[in-house]
Amino acid sequence: MLSIRRAMPIVVLSCLLLAGCKTGSLGGLSPSGSASASATAAGGSGAASAARAIAVGAGPQKKYTVQQQPAAGSCHYRYEKGEPLEDPACTPGAISPAVTQANLASTICRKGGYTSGVRPSTSVTGKEKKLNAASYGYTGAMGEAEYDHLISLQLGGDPNDPRNLWVEPQDPGHKTSQGINNKKDPVETKLHTAVCAGKVTLAQAQQAIVTDWTTALTTLGLS
Repeated sequence: MLSIRRAMPIVVLSCLLLAGCKTGSLGGLSPSGSASASATAAGGSGAASAARAIAVGAGPQKKYTVQQQPAAGSCHYRYEKGEPLEDPACTPGAISPAVTQANLASTICRKGGYTSGVRPSTSVTGKEKKLNAASYGYTGAMGEAEYDHLISLQLGGDPNDPRNLWVEPQDPGHKTSQGINNKKDPVETKLHTAVCAGKVTLAQAQQAIVTDWTTALTTLGLS
């Protein structure tokens, strides 16, 4: 017993110098990289295991209230081939707990529609839009910009979580004075169709659109 105890520091030192170890359950040691190995074994590829978790919002409410927005000027647009993308620090996305893979048929995929019954009124979103425009430093015409759900309602996005809403400016193909007609909208519709047809899971569609809506269809093999 004494010899084993004396040998332990040597084993620990060898592990640290040669292999690289971190604390774990077996004698306080486990090989470094075991977390990623577990993720792979659980069915996650390198990209999938690196995907960040999406926040869960409050879900549909009987009465919505104006939500506090990020500080003025604290959010910054990104652009991909001219198309506007949200600031992930301000608008990382949020999903509704009311929509799950198990209840698609009775929520976003049901006939007759789902979104109209959960959408906040313009008396709420109109005020939020002005505040969020200040957050992003948007100074264009408000009627030409969409107060957009990053994860759309038809993909189970949370209706009024400030993490899921942003003032989306006009894209390069926008037609001035003809209302909102951004290219993100048809992407959302195609993703919704694919989810309801069982071609992709709800989680896959949500993750693809929060990562980059301009590549979401390509990422999922739907383009």
